[in-house]
Parts: sequence; C-alpha cells; structure tokens
Amino acid sequence: MTVSPLEAEFDAAMMDIYRRAKTEANYPATIFHRMLIQQRGLATAKQLINATTVSDGYTALWERGRLDLTVEAIVHDNEKWHPLFDADELKRAKRRLADYQYFG
Repeated sequence: MTVSPLEAEFDAAMMDIYRRAKTEANYPATIFHRMLIQQRGLATAKQLINATTVSDGYTALWERGRLDLTVEAIVHDNEKWHPLFDADELKRAKRRLADYQYFG
C-alpha cells in the first residue's frame, strides 16, 4: 500500500508524539505505539478522534498537563494535517480539547 507524502509525514509526526510523551511526560504509550505499528498514523488518529470517549492515553496526558502531545492537539494545531481529516473529525478534535481546557 502506498501512502501520500503527507500521510508519511503524518506517520512521523505521530511517532514523534509517542516518543515525546515517553521522554517529556514520562508516559509510555504502549497501546498507542502498537496502534501506530499495526495501522499507521492516519488510521490511528481517525480511530482515536472518532471514539465516543477519550482514550486512557488522552486522560494520562491530561493528568500530566500535556494535552499538547495528544493526537487531537497535533491535528488541530497544525493546519498542514487538516486535509487528511474531514470537517467533523476536525470539529470533534477541537471540541475534545476545549472540553479539557486545552485553550486556557
């Protein structure tokens, strides 16, 4: 399966937040890492954003004050990734971040 250059960059960005969560927030996101290995970044992001509840990882990062390392923040904060998601997914990510006071 071939992926677009943008999707390949997104895969790298997703792996980067996994590494950063581990080193900066002392959160070893093993389930998230497994998801990335098994289904790549875009499918992982869509699954997490479209879930009806936040993941355990989202909660763990919120507790550590690091929502900036969530999939929702990565997608919301960088317009470069917006073409990979539909309008509902972008709204859902923003709403979830707002619900957890990401925007102050």
